Amino acid sequence: MRAPSTGEPVPAEQPQSIQALVIPAGEHPIREHDIDQEALKVLYRLRDAGYAGYLVGGGVRDLYLGNRPKDFDISTNARPGQLRKLFRNSRTIGRRFRLVQVFFHGNKILEVSTLRCRSEFDINDPDKVLPSNNTFGTLEEDAFRRDLTINSLFYEVENKTIIDYVGGVQDLNDGIIRIVGEPDRRITRDPVRILRALRHAARNDFTIEPVTWKAIIRHREKLDLCPPSRIRDELLKDLHGGNSRPWAEVALKSNVFSTLFPFYGKMLSRDDGKAVEKNLLAMLSVIDRMYREKVKNGKVVIADYMLFAALLFPWADKHFDLMQQELKGPAYHRLSKAIRAELDDVFSRRLNLKRMSKDAITTLFVNMPAFAKHQRDNSWPTWLRKKSYFKDCSRFHGICMEAAKNEQVDISGFVDASSASQAPLRERTNSSSSGRSRRGGRRGTSPAFASDKQGVFGLKKS
Repeated sequence: MRAPSTGEPVPAEQPQSIQALVIPAGEHPIREHDIDQEALKVLYRLRDAGYAGYLVGGGVRDLYLGNRPKDFDISTNARPGQLRKLFRNSRTIGRRFRLVQVFFHGNKILEVSTLRCRSEFDINDPDKVLPSNNTFGTLEEDAFRRDLTINSLFYEVENKTIIDYVGGVQDLNDGIIRIVGEPDRRITRDPVRILRALRHAARNDFTIEPVTWKAIIRHREKLDLCPPSRIRDELLKDLHGGNSRPWAEVALKSNVFSTLFPFYGKMLSRDDGKAVEKNLLAMLSVIDRMYREKVKNGKVVIADYMLFAALLFPWADKHFDLMQQELKGPAYHRLSKAIRAELDDVFSRRLNLKRMSKDAITTLFVNMPAFAKHQRDNSWPTWLRKKSYFKDCSRFHGICMEAAKNEQVDISGFVDASSASQAPLRERTNSSSSGRSRRGGRRGTSPAFASDKQGVFGLKKS
């Protein structure tokens, strides 16, 4: 992230009526052949059925910047019930606001949402949290309820135009991160917007404009009011995104990092805090390099618990004097117990981690002294190789060694294209809601596809 600029532009707040900036096809860089084919199918089917359909949010932002979007989200004026009739291979999800997921072959999912209103702006009490609502709205209202100006753009497929109500195109051109509306009010409504602003500044090397930056500084403690699961999911997006070091740098600069992890804040404020920060950034640099590595026949997959371990290792190493430990007999179990208790106290409850993740992180930490010793001696005893944790600990030890000594970890140990447990965050979140309802119906289940075009529900025609 670049340093905040010196000027203080007025935040993008919606007046009573505003004229959208419509950028014609020849004046913007988005081309139809860059858009996912399934997304185009959805957009054109909406158009043919008489509805308006728009590519929205991050998909438009990334295409404008010349990047390949991870998701192609679509908004429309069609209601969820109408979408379910239009797309037979679909389901509705969500409690606060209903979304429709449209399924395609290859486990591909596109999310289609109905345009929403800005109900949060109608609340007079600035300290009242965002209410639950299902109120549908117009294109203009939907633009002003989004988090950042660069995420509030619409691409209209019929005329191939970009529609901009909030100055998002100019902010993309200028490399600016700006919260839509009045930043203090928007952050109070949903403090997670702080994390989203930091993420996009880090990913794109953008500047956070001063009004937004000052609001982040003033309200960062409000992140403590957010549900742990939301903080965890946002953090995982940063750790999995390949830009975790830039994210950590801007989070440290804004002190958001210390808000999220107070135990780190205390350690970083000491005289030797710079060494801990250096080790932290080095660990995250290794993670980013691994995710950027191009591999054949698969992709780099790093388990969530190992990412958390990489984030926590500099703290654990300093707090427990970890790499200097000589663990024999009961000392091993005492240290394991101490690490587990400390994780529970300072980290696990903060992010609502499952017991399996806590145990896995503890196992990685408590075995690092032994792995470091055997690497120095170039001796790997048979009893150690037979341990169930040997593979995981070897891989994590490789990450630690690259961070400390620049000895590149063997990337082949992290290549896995078929691991369902390491599916993208959105797919794992959505799949958790599937399954039969208590009444025995099929609501919430994913449509099945047959390899035979004449098959039905995954069963081939006899």
